[in-house]
Amino acid sequence: MSQRLREMFRRAHDDGHALFIPYVTAGYPERSDTVPLLLAMEAGGADVIEIGVPFTDPLADGSTVQHANQVAIEHGTSMRDCLAIVREARAQGLKAPLLFMGYYNPVLAYGEERLTIDAQQAGLDGFIIVDLPPEEAGVFVAACKAHDLSFVPLVAPTTSDARIAKLAAVADAFLYCVSVMGTTGRNNIVAADLPVFLDRIHAQTDLPLAVGFGISKREHVVSVGKVADAAVIGSAIIATIDASDAQHRAQSVREFVEDVTGR
Repeated sequence: MSQRLREMFRRAHDDGHALFIPYVTAGYPERSDTVPLLLAMEAGGADVIEIGVPFTDPLADGSTVQHANQVAIEHGTSMRDCLAIVREARAQGLKAPLLFMGYYNPVLAYGEERLTIDAQQAGLDGFIIVDLPPEEAGVFVAACKAHDLSFVPLVAPTTSDARIAKLAAVADAFLYCVSVMGTTGRNNIVAADLPVFLDRIHAQTDLPLAVGFGISKREHVVSVGKVADAAVIGSAIIATIDASDAQHRAQSVREFVEDVTGR
């Protein structure tokens, strides 16, 4: 497990505030943008940061993140590049816990054991693998635990109570809760029945809960922060990058993060 990640959630709980977790696709819009964007998000108030590992078929993501993946792939952004980005960010002083978010195919292609070794050495804190269910994750979860990395499962509103318990059993830092059915960026709303959904999860585990999908602005972050331990924004970050000129991408993202966190 990532001690840095767990400590971040523990401090936030003790202080009585929810964490903010932004997402950015590695290598988008350009490979050289990613480290400055990571540093800008931390400077703006990000507590934990998700780095999207580009993949050709990101089925859980909406059109905005799909486009970012496609562009990053066209630039040749690989898992090796993603690890290099983490090393560069750490060398430049980034302190926030970092998570790779993506799909299993790039993990398998790189090699599960090799990836966890290289990820730990680079300064990564864990993985969110959208399409890797716990029944098939045994080898990878064991490799993560052996190298002080967290494995973060996803829980959907349709997940049964019994399966929530299974997902919680393989997690060690937090659970990623999908607020609405569908893909990322869809509807840009937070479901009214989110508290009921989270109560179902709390009945099965004491782990912190982060909520993503459909969150795009400060009002959403504030609303989620009242019932969960963290709020995640991805598509709106990508949209902010797209709306900025090349010279001001990092500054625009920092200002967006400052706005949604109120820091």
